[in-house]
Formats: sequence, structure tokens, C-alpha cells
Amino acid sequence: MRLVLASNNAKKLAELRGLLAGMALHLVAQADLGIAEPDEPHASFVENALLKARAAARATGTAALADDSGLCVPALGGAPGVISAHFAGALAALDGEPREALRSRQDQANNTLLLARLQGQTERSAHFISMLVAVRHADDPEPLIAVGRWPGQILVSPRGSGGFGYDPLMFIPGLNASVAELDAEAKSAHSHRALAAQALRQQLQQVWGVGG
Repeated sequence: MRLVLASNNAKKLAELRGLLAGMALHLVAQADLGIAEPDEPHASFVENALLKARAAARATGTAALADDSGLCVPALGGAPGVISAHFAGALAALDGEPREALRSRQDQANNTLLLARLQGQTERSAHFISMLVAVRHADDPEPLIAVGRWPGQILVSPRGSGGFGYDPLMFIPGLNASVAELDAEAKSAHSHRALAAQALRQQLQQVWGVGG
């Protein structure tokens, strides 16, 4: 079964391919099909994920999967929340700048702002959230919805060089490491996206009858 991923993020595609490995699915990035990412105007993760999944399904005429994920910090009223990817404001690409280089600059700006907002705070609990939504077609009345949450603490300075986004600032006490210090195997076993993918796998099998 072909499933179009409603994202142009190469790292997210690779991660989800690994998490859904072994299923009778062929995960294709919408970027490879020339489909642009739509605006995400909603205040909740589930609304934005559903919008992206329906848009990809409508553009391709096939089933689609969307992930809306981010970081929620209770001390900041749940921010960055749905604007996690552009918490510091969307940066403009420099002349000839590759997409991944722009994402790296954006991550650095977002992390800098998060640390500034939490300066002097003793309450630094946070959690990553991943909302996965799959639709069989654009007007599917019964989308599959799976959620995963990964709790931790925001560090006062970055640690580790792996991952992306807020990974260097998110410390997981049970693993005694920042997310950026974890190897791919540990991250795939514990992450918010791993938890959501595990729940989605069950629904794909039970509701859609996908093998694997």
C-alpha cells in the first residue's frame, strides 16, 4: 500500500520509515511528488495533522499520513506548541542555502529563544508530542489518529550533537541523557514519535487491514 507522507522533512521521513518498517507500506515523501507543504493555521496538533493529511491525499489521490509534533512547556503555557518549528519566527532562506541548512539555523534560533524564555525558571518540565493522522482518501470520515508523549526536562544549555529541533535541550531523566545524546536505537524505542507510531501500527492492522 502506498502512503504519502505529508512532510518535506527528510529526517522525519527516515524516522517514520524505520518506525513503520515491516508493514506492507511504501512510504513516499510528498516533496518527491512535487507537493508543497500547506499552511498550518490551527491551534492544536490534531487539527493541523488532519489538514496536512487531507491536503496530501487530495493532491495525490491516494492514502496519506501526516505528523504534527512539537514541544510543550507548561511553564510557558504550553508553548512553543504548534509553532515549535518556527518558535523564533520563520527565517528566510539565504541565497542558495540548502533546505537542511535553513532548518539548522531555524533550530538554533528556536532553542536560543526557548532558553531565554525559561531563564531563571526552576520549573522546567516539558514533553514532546507527536500526533499521527492517516486517511485513506481526502474525505475519509474515519481518520486514524495516534498520539505519543515523551516527558522530560529542559536543560539550561544544549547537550549532544544528534537529532534535530529541541533535542539538545530535552533531557530524559530515565535515560540520563539529552535526546541529542541518544543513538537511533534508543530514540526509536522511547520517543514520542515511536509511541505514536506503535499505536498507529495497531490501527493500520486492525482497521485498514495492513499486513506487518
